[in-house]
Amino acid sequence: MAKPPPSMEQYYVGVDVGTASVRAALVARDGLVKATAEEPVRIWQPAPDRYVQSSDDIWDRCCRAIRRVTQGVEKSQVRGMGFDATCSLVVLDKHFQPVAINQDGVQEQNVMMWMDHRASEQAAHITSTGHQALRRVGGVMSPEMQPPKLLWLKENLRETCWKQAAHFFDLPDFLSWKATGSLERSLCTLVCKWTYCPQEGWDTSFWEAIGLEDLLTDNCSKIGALTCCPGTSLGEGLSAQAAAETQLKTGTAVAASLIDAHAGGLGVIGADVKGLSLPCEDQPMTSRMAVVCGTSSCHMGISQQPLYVPGVWGPYFSVMVPGLWLNEGGQSATGKLIDFMVEGHAAFPQLKILAEKSGEGVYSYLNRHLETMAGDSGHLGTLAASLHVWPDFHGNRSPLADPTLRGMVVGLTLSRTVDDLALLYLATVQSIALGTRHILDTMQETGHDIRTLFLCGGLSKNALFVQTHADVTGLPVALPFQTEAVLVGAAVLGACASRDYSSIQEAMQKMAKVGKVVQPNLEHLSFYNKKYRVFLRLAAHQREYAALMQD
Repeated sequence: MAKPPPSMEQYYVGVDVGTASVRAALVARDGLVKATAEEPVRIWQPAPDRYVQSSDDIWDRCCRAIRRVTQGVEKSQVRGMGFDATCSLVVLDKHFQPVAINQDGVQEQNVMMWMDHRASEQAAHITSTGHQALRRVGGVMSPEMQPPKLLWLKENLRETCWKQAAHFFDLPDFLSWKATGSLERSLCTLVCKWTYCPQEGWDTSFWEAIGLEDLLTDNCSKIGALTCCPGTSLGEGLSAQAAAETQLKTGTAVAASLIDAHAGGLGVIGADVKGLSLPCEDQPMTSRMAVVCGTSSCHMGISQQPLYVPGVWGPYFSVMVPGLWLNEGGQSATGKLIDFMVEGHAAFPQLKILAEKSGEGVYSYLNRHLETMAGDSGHLGTLAASLHVWPDFHGNRSPLADPTLRGMVVGLTLSRTVDDLALLYLATVQSIALGTRHILDTMQETGHDIRTLFLCGGLSKNALFVQTHADVTGLPVALPFQTEAVLVGAAVLGACASRDYSSIQEAMQKMAKVGKVVQPNLEHLSFYNKKYRVFLRLAAHQREYAALMQD
């Protein structure tokens, strides 16, 4: 695809398919976001722990969002496109049409979402095999990964789904296929969620051990015969059909995709930090951790050599930053947990009225209300000194890697005022930050040397959430200049695919920027050290209660 004249700006489109919406951004060569658009996507919940979507609906929303952000721009200026998405499972037949993944047979419902935990028993069975492939996922198979989801489909929908399916895609790979027609899969998805090993390929003994040997036929074509690094230019670029649907030029470069959290990591972790007085300045990128915090949270730490961390996914090679290993911790419910706790409280209707009268959002109002409650003490964190939350309402992803764990609140009273709601909100935010510290400590103990947190995602816009993470971990937090860091990360892929930058590393350095640094208040660390000890005791009690019930 010919470059536009030097006098014309060059743009890249980043597309992020999150849990509940598609977002797109038009990003300039220097990483500045010029336009954004958002489109909602449908979610069905046919039963507890089951969440499904439609791949047709998702693609339609992607096209709408892309058309909106590129309106008024000369199409030759759009040099490349990158996609990221949740690690959901897409099922298509031999004609690339949707295959229903539920007993009711609704064809359009063909996407098993990342947070669908119907395959918990299958995940436990896979873990019980003790196969060597599990070492790369912290020793425990998560129901959020694809092997247990595939096994569930085979065991429960053999006739209506399993025998009809010809293509199992991770959602990021589905999007790049829809854009180009290329069946190449990104190493990001296959390594992180399917147990693929770049050096060795598919481990046939693993699939045989778990009862999915039929996926090995025809050179593993159902799950991916061809692989490539994220950012690789796919096929001949945007296909004629996709170009018509997006109203862009045929042949526009399209990159091999990323999982959404990894795109967030790409959008922040390589930023130039000169002059910001951060402890990671003049240190390798391995001294940084990207925390992508939205509906759930992911904790991305990279290393020069493979590091095996109990209960933490990885090490994965070249799945985010080429040539480096990645460990990925995570919390299955963070933004979703905060919403659940706040919206489920008896005082929530009153809170909504107060927030509307003040002209603020609910969480901005709560943050300000907590400051008022704290008064001259200055340390509002102590307001929740006697209220403690164990945050794993949707299981523990890291570092305990136990999807059976459930949430806990200790210290409730009979009061149901807005003040009590504010305290429960504060304790929930603290518990999420303490969970981050739990993951961080586990990674540090096994060889990581992390000195700065780089936060992005929706929760990084919440000042209380950010400051609490700094105070609980004792580490400075760098926030992106562009609040839409995930979209910038997706655009980095497009810039790399266009070959306007020579590598992902170069594109990251030029396009990712730090906007603000939040320093920890070390005077609060002793309080949070005590709170952390309580937090770890809650984890022990959870497991003790479970054991008692099994006796």
